[in-house]
Order: sequence, then C-alpha cells, then structure tokens
Amino acid sequence: MQLDDVALGTFDLSDPEFWIAPRSFREGAFRTLREQQPVSWWDEWDFPDAQFPKGPGYWSITNHEDVWHVSRNPQLFCSGQGVNIGDMPLEIGEFFGSMIMMDDPKHFRLRSIVSKGFTPKEIARVEEYVKLKATSVVDRLLEEFPGREADFVHEVAAPLPLQIICEMMGIPSEDEAQMFAWTNVILGVGDPEFASTFEELIAAAMGLFQYAQALGEDRLKNPREDLTSVMMHAEVDGERLTAQEFGSFFILLVVAGNETTRNAISHGMHLLTQHPDQRELWWNNWDAHTKTAVDEIVRMASPVVHFRRTATEDTEVGGQKILAGQKLIMWYNSANRDAKVYTDPHRFDVTRQPQPAQVGFGAGGPHFCLGANLARREIAVMFDELRRRMPTIHTVSEPDYLQSNFINGIKRLRCAW
Repeated sequence: MQLDDVALGTFDLSDPEFWIAPRSFREGAFRTLREQQPVSWWDEWDFPDAQFPKGPGYWSITNHEDVWHVSRNPQLFCSGQGVNIGDMPLEIGEFFGSMIMMDDPKHFRLRSIVSKGFTPKEIARVEEYVKLKATSVVDRLLEEFPGREADFVHEVAAPLPLQIICEMMGIPSEDEAQMFAWTNVILGVGDPEFASTFEELIAAAMGLFQYAQALGEDRLKNPREDLTSVMMHAEVDGERLTAQEFGSFFILLVVAGNETTRNAISHGMHLLTQHPDQRELWWNNWDAHTKTAVDEIVRMASPVVHFRRTATEDTEVGGQKILAGQKLIMWYNSANRDAKVYTDPHRFDVTRQPQPAQVGFGAGGPHFCLGANLARREIAVMFDELRRRMPTIHTVSEPDYLQSNFINGIKRLRCAW
C-alpha cells in the first residue's frame, strides 16, 4: 500500500469520519503519529445522541514498544475502568466485557476457571471438528454457487468460526443464525448500515445473556461433552462460575471468538489476492510457511483495532507524563506497522518471522487472547481447504469495511473461482 503523507493537525482520531477515510490516509496518519508524536493527547468526540456524557480525553499509544509496555504492566495500567474509549457504567462494561474488563484478583479467578475449556486437550478435541466444518463450508460453496462467485464473508469467513464456537459450547445448529444476528448488532454499533440504538445493543446482549444462562443451567444438571459443561463444572479454590459470570463470558466468547477470526480470514483472502507471489509461495510450500503466514495475516488485519487501559498512578510512557486516572488507548493496528520493529511494515510477507510478536491477539500480559491458538488453527485449516479444493479462489471487489474504531471488520467481499 502506498501511504498518503498526512500532516499532524489534519486529522482527528476521535472523529467517526476518520474511520471511513481511505486506508492510505488512515495508515499515513498513524505513521505520522508513530514518527512524530507516538504518545499524543486527544479530545473525545461529542456524540449528539450519546447515552453517556463526553469523556475527558485520552492518550493515544501508537508504537510497538509502548503498547507492549502498557499491556504488560497491569498494576500501572488497569482494565477494570473500561476497555474502550468512551466511558460507561462499570457494571454495563463488565456485563459486555466479562473478564477483559476486570483486574486481579477477580480477573485471575475467572480466567483460571474458563481457561479449563481452552487447554491443549480441549483444543485437540475440537481440532477434527474444525477440519470437518471447513470441508462442509467448501462443499456448500461448490454446490450452491454454480456461477462460481459469492460473498466470501457470508459464505466462507463467517460460518466457520461461528459453527466452531457453537459446536464447542454445545449450541444447536438451528440457533446459529440467531447467534450471528446478535453478534452483528453488538459489534456493528457505530456503522450507519446497522444503525443500532443503545436499546438494540442492550437487547442483543440480553438475548445472548439469557440464552447462556439457560444453556449453563441445563449443563449443570445434564453435563455433556462440550465447553459449557466443562466451564460450569470447573472449580478453582472450591468456587464455580456464577450464572451471571457465565452469561457475560458467553457474550465475550461468542462475539470475540466469532468476529475476530471471521475478519482475519476475510482480510487474509483479500491479502492473498493482492499479493499472488505470496499466495504462491505459501500454497506451494504449505508446511514450511503456515505458522508465519497465519501470524502475518493477523498482523496485517489487526482485527481488534484498540483496547484501553487506565493509569492507576502517575507514570510515564514513551517519555510522556501520564497522570493517575487518565485513559490510554493501545492502537494495535499502529503497533503492528511500526517500522522500528518490522522491516517494510506495510508489505505482506508470509515468511516474516514473528520476532518480536505481532500484537493482533493483544500484547501479552494477563489479557492476552485466550483463544489465540484456536484462532490460528481455524485460519490455517480454512485456507488449507481452499488451497486444496479451490486453488483459483480470489476476491473480485474491494472490501466493504465496517465503520468502526474498534473492529477492523469487512462486511462484504465478493470472490470468484
């Protein structure tokens, strides 16, 4: 990508219009910040119909080293005050965010319980199912689209992670469409196409929450071979998940586990189309390059654009004084393109060695993505299936991007084969 030369003072990260600007402009703006003002202060946007008052502003953290520092020092930069730019009542934030909006010891207790569902044994158990679902996705694509053209997001990228999450949790296949609809409402906030009101957002979250409660209560009485049963019966120091904790974690898992992998796969298909040399390199030497190729897709996609922390005391980041109580926004999309860390950072390179690590799953610390290994497997297995059975598949349109400063989403992407 050829980046625009964007001067300081000509853009506003808080302005919703910035997030529908051409990618060359956006990436140029973040490059300018990394080079000239890697830690900078921004006023928050005054949304006319906002449910909560305008916030006091925030520090933007744009380079890899500083994002790494903030993420790995939870005692200095906490999560319990909020994980997005805008402020909302903590109970609402925790309802939506579960353990990602908690600090220790509360966070450690909850993560210790739910992590029992993400052990190597549990991931290995679902491994075969990932392959079966990838096969069925391609089967249906070949069967239902004789014209050899379809929407890649709707037909390939979205079904795979959604079906896998539903299978892991023990959700019947007939409920998958409802799960898909609820997650679209929650993560579509801010995009005019979805035009979700706060009431619709809460309704979608409550739908997921109530569904989870009923599912969890059933598995307490009638355990099965699924993740819900594992988590509802798991104990740490004699404690189990409460119904509310499971409900909130369920929202996090279904939304985060579905949407982020969906968008990584969508961005990956577009990147491979744009860079046929990299596609050929990977697909012709699959075993040698899959590990680096998957991480490179996640780096370039950065499906989660930002998370926030709040300073617990006066400190410094990148030489800039930060006061206790001030908000810091870690821009993962920017850190993943830091030229001090990555040679030619805007170039897609399936052989790029992951040292230092990309931050698409978070930058380490206690909130590193619990499902990172599962996401990597899903991405690899889906592209392996496409490589073997639909080797000519490619995108034939520009992505229709979600308008969001939180999720680097692709709503639609035409493909042909």
